[in-house]
Amino acid sequence: MPTGQYLGFIGAGNMASALIKGLLESGVYDREHLLAADKDENALKKVSAGFGVKCYPSNLEVASACLIVVIAVKPQHIQEALEEMKEAITDRHLILSIAAGIPLKMIRDIIGKNIPLIRVMPNTPALVQKGVSALAPGDLATAAHMDAARRIFGAVGETVEVKETLMDAVTALSGSGPGYVFRIMECMVEAGIGLGLEKETARHLVLQTFLGAAHLAKTSDDSLPELRRKVTSPGGTTAAGLAVLEEKGLNDMIIEAVNAACARSLELGNRE
Repeated sequence: MPTGQYLGFIGAGNMASALIKGLLESGVYDREHLLAADKDENALKKVSAGFGVKCYPSNLEVASACLIVVIAVKPQHIQEALEEMKEAITDRHLILSIAAGIPLKMIRDIIGKNIPLIRVMPNTPALVQKGVSALAPGDLATAAHMDAARRIFGAVGETVEVKETLMDAVTALSGSGPGYVFRIMECMVEAGIGLGLEKETARHLVLQTFLGAAHLAKTSDDSLPELRRKVTSPGGTTAAGLAVLEEKGLNDMIIEAVNAACARSLELGNRE
């Protein structure tokens, strides 16, 4: 019989590994109560060797042993994963899905049972326990279910609750967001090199600038526009740089990028 003491992962890739690491380091779970399944033997070996958790090649075995199951497979593999485990699923299970773009209705239809479901969109800073995860509860998810989800995903960062109708927007903003940030970082490093800085010096300056700016924004009582104004002296260097960004249409580019990611998230869910 499945038990609430065990947490199972269907999929043992990077995000599952990040969650397992966070859960162990925070003490929310111990390794004896974490299980993982994956078709990729190398992924299972890595999780087993790295964290000492129990690993299985069968999704059904994990679902049979755990009342809380995290679906951590790629969106294109979710139907296969759910088909393999659905006979073990009961109305006592709680399923947490981090598959981008996949609506809860699709999961419910594949499983063929109306059970508690929560859709989650974490992001890759979870790998260093600095992520943010949006949680969207299904109709049968109770306050207790949401508390369980917050404990799990809070182990790798912070959590927010949103309606499922906004999950595509979350995916586009914070799910894909690290990719935008990394690309901007790349461009700034290249600019620094172009001005004569050594690559590692430019990289160090850029990384610490982003880290420091984000920490300042998070801890300050000032709004983002106010923080920008405080660092921008009239006629100064920052003003000159920002003028170019505005001239080139930075605001429109960012909005278009986020909108494109949102549209792709909708496509992955096979919705209009």
